Amino acid sequence: MNNRYQHMCVTYDEKYKADWVEMAAKPLPCFTSTLLKSLLAYFDDVRAEMKRNGDKYRYIVGTSAITGVYNLGGDLQLFSQAIRNRDRDTLMAYATDCIDVLYAVMTHLGCEELTTINCVAGDALGGGFEGALAGNVLVAEKGSRMGLPEVMFNLFPGMGAYSMLLRKVGAGMAEEIIMSGKIYTAEQLFEMGVVDILTEKGCGRDAVLQYMEKVEKTPNSYRAMRKVKDYCNPVSYKELIDITTIWVDAALKLTERDLHVMSHLLHRQANKFVKVKN
Repeated sequence: MNNRYQHMCVTYDEKYKADWVEMAAKPLPCFTSTLLKSLLAYFDDVRAEMKRNGDKYRYIVGTSAITGVYNLGGDLQLFSQAIRNRDRDTLMAYATDCIDVLYAVMTHLGCEELTTINCVAGDALGGGFEGALAGNVLVAEKGSRMGLPEVMFNLFPGMGAYSMLLRKVGAGMAEEIIMSGKIYTAEQLFEMGVVDILTEKGCGRDAVLQYMEKVEKTPNSYRAMRKVKDYCNPVSYKELIDITTIWVDAALKLTERDLHVMSHLLHRQANKFVKVKN
């Protein structure tokens, strides 16, 4: 299965019936169009397999193959070029792929027996933070950093951040996290109720396995409670796509100064990734 998807690697854990999906986008560890398409193809394959064998999967774990970075977010180079070219179609197509990925993870691919877990070890910024939030369970290692810096270049995170934070921490705190542009530690987000499981640095995988072990002792209880959470805190696809349409319209209003700040942020990300990689 691994070789079928670009910018990601998938391994199967027979004991827990879990797929570990490691992101490895190039040249930067962000949500490239290639990574988004690979994730969507993978989700389609899992859905098809679940129809043939409903007992094949219990968990999908999203993580990163790159040390120190979970995901740096949206493809800022694509954004900048599309905005300068007034290319609304490209922005909307990219944003729709993001929503399709996030909605699939949030709704555990529409499969009742499936639980999605995201395990963050390192930086999860912008769309990377949104991606982390989408899982049914968010595990984070101490020292990991997460935040939404879009306000720095006069935009907002339009791929589900408000919808997901609203349901976790309420409207006031969701707006504060978004509009401050602040980068938070995993410890801070755990205290705020954003991170579900906080673990020591280097222990993310073990924490996920411990969670699975705990769930499998009383699986009916956990899956019933997840249904209750889905019922009481529903997120519709229409809500997400309507908000991302607002994001596209707002992105097209960015000035050259805003794009310069975006470009500066892109260079900072690239330089930091080089340091992390080395």
